[in-house]
Amino acid sequence: MKRIASWLLGTVTAVTLLFGYHTSTSGPATASDTVVATPAAPQDTGSSGSGTSGSTSTSSGSTSSGTASTVTGSVASTRWGPVQVSITVTDGKITAVDVPQYPTGNGKDRQINASALPILTKETLSAQSADIDMVSGATVTSEGYVHSLQSALDQASL
Repeated sequence: MKRIASWLLGTVTAVTLLFGYHTSTSGPATASDTVVATPAAPQDTGSSGSGTSGSTSTSSGSTSSGTASTVTGSVASTRWGPVQVSITVTDGKITAVDVPQYPTGNGKDRQINASALPILTKETLSAQSADIDMVSGATVTSEGYVHSLQSALDQASL
């Protein structure tokens, strides 16, 4: 009888622990989501990016400073969190790219985006368009990035 009771108690405990454990791949954390700005690429004439934002609306805007203007694309809602791209355009050429919003729900998101976003930014500056390659291992962020980038390019009429 003791063996049966011990076995039953152990099984119930194991099942409870198994279903109660939250892994880093459980999806984005909703209560503690924090959106952090990436380090900005070197920019011309002192223009700046949008900074941090907790909003996930799809509104966008632009500001101009002389011949340079900063255009912020719409927020792309992805599986792991929002992605938003801001570009600085000078004389019809993209001179700087900033990513004010990107997934940071867990350590894996932060690790992936720390390496993927600089690559995507560099590709954007080289291609001068949204026709860039996806970053392997960061497909979801890459797709959101391209979507928001295309929105910014459309607003800038590029």
